[in-house]
Amino acid sequence: MADTHVLFVEDDDVIREATQLALERVGFTVTAVADGLEGLAAFRSRKPDIALLDVMVPGLDGVSLCRRVRDESMVPVVMVSARADSIDVVLGLEAGADDYVTKPFDGAVLVARIRAVLRRFDHARTVAAGGAEEGEPGPLRFGDLEVDTEGMEVRRDGKPVPLTPTEMRLLLEFSTAPGTVLSRDRLLERVWDYDWGGDTRVVDVHVQRLRGKIGQRRIETVRGFGYKLRG
Repeated sequence: MADTHVLFVEDDDVIREATQLALERVGFTVTAVADGLEGLAAFRSRKPDIALLDVMVPGLDGVSLCRRVRDESMVPVVMVSARADSIDVVLGLEAGADDYVTKPFDGAVLVARIRAVLRRFDHARTVAAGGAEEGEPGPLRFGDLEVDTEGMEVRRDGKPVPLTPTEMRLLLEFSTAPGTVLSRDRLLERVWDYDWGGDTRVVDVHVQRLRGKIGQRRIETVRGFGYKLRG
């Protein structure tokens, strides 16, 4: 992950400068700005590998900025919030963010979260460029849903379904074990690359987003256990 370029949008001068130093210390290139509109301009001109967006910034708030980024690109987005309130978390994830961190955060934890996001996106790009991994099947069909594991494409009733890399990895995880209940912890480990416990709201919101694209009934909730894909 050498020469990884991070866009960091944060209006608190102390946090912005300290975080920029922490990220640069481990080898990241950082563009740090204090305003959402400035952040959008920097995103378009600098084309970062990942965007780290604070929820509450002037000009254009982080959630709106995330939506603008997602309209234009599949670049990974991590939201930063001063609170762990469900509203902040859900709004950020529903806007298309792939993960979030809560302030105050430990620099090492932030770096680990960024690297985890980048690893799964690098994997998605590698698979998309070179085809499915050895041993993976070809197109899978679940009712009106077709999952092409080689072309990394999804169709519903023959029409393309646009998925973010995180949504695609989530669907692939379900597709490899249709009818099997997958726990939130397993999905966090396999899709989000977490070796430690994470916030399962990340899973729940992404499942809801995925349902909205492939059909509400295609993924079933098994209360107290997790989710499963209907065959």
